[in-house]
Amino acid sequence: MKVIDLTHTIKETMPVYPGTEPPSLTAANCYAVDGFKETLLRMFSHTGTHIDPPAHLYPDGKTLDAFPAEHFVGCALVVDCTAYGEGEAIPLSAITRYGHRAEAAEFLLFSLGWDEKWGTDGYFGDYPCLSDEAMDYVLANNYKGIGFDVIGLDPIADTALVRHHRLFAEKNILNIENLTNLRACGEDLFTFVCLPLKWENSDGAPARAIAILD
Repeated sequence: MKVIDLTHTIKETMPVYPGTEPPSLTAANCYAVDGFKETLLRMFSHTGTHIDPPAHLYPDGKTLDAFPAEHFVGCALVVDCTAYGEGEAIPLSAITRYGHRAEAAEFLLFSLGWDEKWGTDGYFGDYPCLSDEAMDYVLANNYKGIGFDVIGLDPIADTALVRHHRLFAEKNILNIENLTNLRACGEDLFTFVCLPLKWENSDGAPARAIAILD
């Protein structure tokens, strides 16, 4: 068994969505004074590798804590999208070329290679996004979730969040952003685990995402 970490480390200097405050990690207790170490962690719910549920956009949408634990575990496929350049739409063919593997997967994880830009201004660039046809395919099938190694399902310039709205209007589905190391997962199906922090009425939460390869 091989386990691959697909999660960015939370730290004060990490990239965050434009306009969002970066996380703060403050020493609350220390070994010398208190005999133990404890950190006060302050951050927004959509920091780093995180999961969006429908409640991120819709007041009556399903909150992240309302999903059963088994919804965060499943069979996944990495869809290689590294051939698409800045601003290009990811076509339906990027998914369907995997044939039965795309149909058997419970999670589709889109690898753009954008995680290589993590920590640079380039990470906030014009990354490729799903085309309307690719979105139609996702919505027509019973996936537990989709994920990306970029900062958003929508382009940063799209303040209307058109793709987010389409996704969550019709499905109790997860959207996972800021993944990393997807290319290490290969082109076969594998077990994907993405466990978010569980807090009440959650509109989203940081998560530890891993791939388990047999």
